[in-house]
Amino acid sequence: MASPSSSLRPPPSRARPPVALIAGPTASGKSALAVALARALGNGVVVNADASQVYRDLAIVSARPTDDEMAGVPHHLFGHVGAAEAHNAARWSDEARGVLSDAHAAGKVPILVGGTGLYLRSLLHGIAPVPEIDPAVRAAVRAMEVADAHAALAAADPAAARRLNPADRTRVARALEVVRSTGRTLAEWQAAQEGGIADAISLTPFLLLPPRDWLRARCDTRLEAMFDGGAIAEVEALLARDLDPDLPVMRAIGVPQIAQYVRGAIGRADALTLAQAATRQYAKRQFTWFRHQPPADWPRHEESLNNDNIDKIAIILRDRLLTR
Repeated sequence: MASPSSSLRPPPSRARPPVALIAGPTASGKSALAVALARALGNGVVVNADASQVYRDLAIVSARPTDDEMAGVPHHLFGHVGAAEAHNAARWSDEARGVLSDAHAAGKVPILVGGTGLYLRSLLHGIAPVPEIDPAVRAAVRAMEVADAHAALAAADPAAARRLNPADRTRVARALEVVRSTGRTLAEWQAAQEGGIADAISLTPFLLLPPRDWLRARCDTRLEAMFDGGAIAEVEALLARDLDPDLPVMRAIGVPQIAQYVRGAIGRADALTLAQAATRQYAKRQFTWFRHQPPADWPRHEESLNNDNIDKIAIILRDRLLTR
């Protein structure tokens, strides 16, 4: 049976199928531009590449596009995962390959849109074939204090310990559990990446890197709207389910801060301030990643998006897609 990636690989006599990619930090206007491009093309479909927007229970906190914002354009891989599931880049890559293949078969142009660099990199260039982690190993590692886990990692995988922030609980635990469970370092697994589709498609990428002051203001304003528009009730519903606090949905930006307010530990204003700060910090990390990690020849738009220029940019992208 053909692999998911092989189904995207056209015969040598045919051109590679087109894929657009709109990426950048949160609140930069990616979703609106993706819809504008889909409408300019007439046959575009939007494919989510944001790790939080896959969750059904985070429609508001993740700023998932509303029905009005989707404007009748087909959207895929949005809100299709339950909160109790630990979705990841490997699963998303498999899903995205299927969606892209189906879109091409139907004569549609898929438009990847999101800010999760790991997801995009995994889809384009492959993912490390790390085996399932032994549950006992995972439980033992996740129960460790981060300082102890980092010290253990320094003994088991010194290069990873030097590379990672000693306070980064998630990444330190991941590197330690991989080496303990598989006997190979995470870097060794990553060197054997497989399943990338970059050579099977004709990619038209576009990065949004707007002015930072504009981006910070957008983040703050959007958080205020979330708090007024149901984000608190969304987190209350999650807390009522007594989910594992280590699940990705419980660690999504906004959830821990609102949870503190719901539990009475802080006031609403403090929760908003903390959520705004966390979002700005996340946007800063994304901004840095997208400025330096993608290839230098990927176009970068460093102005803000607005009603005056979004359709013009969409037409430019459409023309690039059609002439590749």
